[in-house]
Formats: sequence, structure tokens, C-alpha cells
Amino acid sequence: MAAPKGNQFWKIRSRHGRTKLFETPELLWEAATEYFEWCEANPWNKTEFKGSEVERVLVPTERPYTLTGLCIYLDCSSSYFRAFKSDPPKDSEDFLTIIDRIEEIIYTQKYEGAVVGAFNANIIARDLGLADKKEMTGGLTVVAMDATDEKI
Repeated sequence: MAAPKGNQFWKIRSRHGRTKLFETPELLWEAATEYFEWCEANPWNKTEFKGSEVERVLVPTERPYTLTGLCIYLDCSSSYFRAFKSDPPKDSEDFLTIIDRIEEIIYTQKYEGAVVGAFNANIIARDLGLADKKEMTGGLTVVAMDATDEKI
């Protein structure tokens, strides 16, 4: 049965739209650090076979921090997170500072993990947008450089 015409049931709603996930930048930072701690406490287990009798062994390996993993942990979509970043609450630049810090921690953890061999360097390089592009143009080799003018 449809609602009667001219009804004003919407006026009795307690709130309109989705509630904010984070009322303050501090709550966002606290939730992000909980995610980072969860990643440390819940490593991936890699299966290896060792010994002369080929014994199956689970070897804990580091879990990379990811923005999508953070969003799943926070129960929000990555598009919600991007929208929150592009249009933070008014008069609160602290949210942008916290979001930048979170993204830098995720980037650094993946980059350093790839450098020391904890993560697959090829996959992490693609994920972070790092590329080793060589292009042959008329006998001239063009090598891509990163933002620090170092060969990548």
C-alpha cells in the first residue's frame, strides 16, 4: 500500500542522509592507527615446503597497508573516502592533514616493504605509480625519472 498523497512523514525523521563516519580528525586518525595495528597483528601466512620429508610450513609475512583495506576496515567505500578528502567538513583543514598523513604512511610502508623484499617490487611499483619506462625514438633512449630526478 502506498503512502497517502500529501503525507509529510519525512518531517518526523530524526536525521537526513548518512551520518558522518568521523566527527573529528582525531577520530579518523585513531581509526587509521587501529587499522595499521590490525595489519601488524594479522600477517599473511605463506605456505612453504621444507625438509627432506617435505613438511608444509606456514610462514607469517608482513601485510601491506592499502587504502582499500583501510576503507574496508572503516566500513566505507574508497569513493566515499575520496569524496571526503575532496570536500572535507568546513573549517577543518585538520582532516586534510590527517588524510595526507594516512596516505603517506600507506605509501611509505609499501615502498619500503618492496625495497627490502617483503613485498613483490613489481606489483608495488605499479600500485604506487612508479615506472621504469624506456622508449626508443630514432636511436635516442628516453628514461623516465621520478619526482626526485633519480632514475627509477
